[in-house]
Amino acid sequence: MLLTKRIQSSSKDKDKKTLFMARIAGIDLPKNKRGVIGLTYIYGIGRSSAQSILDKAGVSVDKKVQDWDDDDLGKIRELITEEFTVEGTLRSEVQLNIKRLMDIGCYRGIRHRSGLPLRGQKTKNNARTRKGKKKTVANKKKATK
Repeated sequence: MLLTKRIQSSSKDKDKKTLFMARIAGIDLPKNKRGVIGLTYIYGIGRSSAQSILDKAGVSVDKKVQDWDDDDLGKIRELITEEFTVEGTLRSEVQLNIKRLMDIGCYRGIRHRSGLPLRGQKTKNNARTRKGKKKTVANKKKATK
């Protein structure tokens, strides 16, 4: 299995450097960032899980992604595949959970179906993220005597 991609940097210098692009779970990690920050580019891994992954793999938290060698990358990739649900698997799992809520017809499912906030927020004034752009409704005209 190919662990890293070699990329030729197109610099104006005569000497060309070979850089390594770390690819984990189908995501190219940014090479110039610290390991903790780089791992958070993977959907399903936040700061605390990235920290625990690097601790278990024995990789320094301050080490940049470009300084990881193949052994470090292998350990990190192995830990992520064993212990975490990430990227496409996690996205489909979340979608299935939402679909299940809508199918059983519970309160949260109904709110998902109608595109309204789920967690008790007021909707009289705000909730524009869930409701979408304003749809203006004409006022009722008063009857004349």
